[in-house]
Amino acid sequence: MQTGLFQHAAESKRYAVLVIGCGNLLRGDDGAGPECVRLLASAGLPAGVTALDAGTSGVDVVLSIRQASRVILIDSCRSGRPPGSLVGLSAAELAAIPGGGALDIHAFRWIDAVRLTLALAGAGPAAAISAWLIEGAEFAPGSGLSPAVAVAVSRLAADLRASLDPAAPAAVTTGA
Repeated sequence: MQTGLFQHAAESKRYAVLVIGCGNLLRGDDGAGPECVRLLASAGLPAGVTALDAGTSGVDVVLSIRQASRVILIDSCRSGRPPGSLVGLSAAELAAIPGGGALDIHAFRWIDAVRLTLALAGAGPAAAISAWLIEGAEFAPGSGLSPAVAVAVSRLAADLRASLDPAAPAAVTTGA
């Protein structure tokens, strides 16, 4: 798994499938994305799959997406669903999320990175982008993942591994 600001961009690699974990490990359930890609990578990545912990760097996400054919973003959310709920978003659903106004480098989120990447692609090919959001419960500094989010992160990592690797045993998903 790659970590570190711009480390992957300097390598100028092309990725078949890039799984990007977004979030802050130091703020409780906000660390769901990085923890999910860590679990995915620790089990051994299928051929053609790269995992990246982008932390909170939206700029890193833009640079990564531009190097990939398929992108799966993982982050936490606060939508009012029960903690640990998983929400999958297609490229069309991501494109339909309303913009937050002018871009601000200090508040540049992964959804802003998706919008910017698609705008920069113009008429050229763009990555197939989807996202998995995990409903968080606790975002206080210094707290770890809440129990419900830890279970959801483990389940999502197993499900992603199974869906990305045809040789992997089928994962069983139960309702959230």
